[in-house]
Amino acid sequence: QVHLVDSGGRLVQAGGSLRLSCAASGRTFGDSVMAWFRQAPSKEREFIAAIRWISQSPFYGNSAAGRFTIAADNTKKMVYLQMNSLKPEDTAVYFCATSSGDIQNIRREPEYNIWGQGTQVTVSS
Repeated sequence: QVHLVDSGGRLVQAGGSLRLSCAASGRTFGDSVMAWFRQAPSKEREFIAAIRWISQSPFYGNSAAGRFTIAADNTKKMVYLQMNSLKPEDTAVYFCATSSGDIQNIRREPEYNIWGQGTQVTVSS
């Protein structure tokens, strides 16, 4: 079973940058998908970005476009989310996620069954 640990979240001023990290351990499968989601208070969990371990093809949600970059280091089993030009509306708990099975729609939360514990990002205005 894969185990995920998120880290890197903290308080940052608007316009600043953060890099979140996700450490994967246990048995990881080939070219599986690793994703970042976020959840703000009273809102549904939102897809941010995803990437495959081997093919390294990134996918982005609307909120990430142009500001966030996802990267994966297959040798270290680390996934990163570089976030630039942060806005107060980026405030949320950020989770990395993957699945033990095949993912048909990478943007759909129910496709993922393995989650990190979450890391809090707070952007002050």
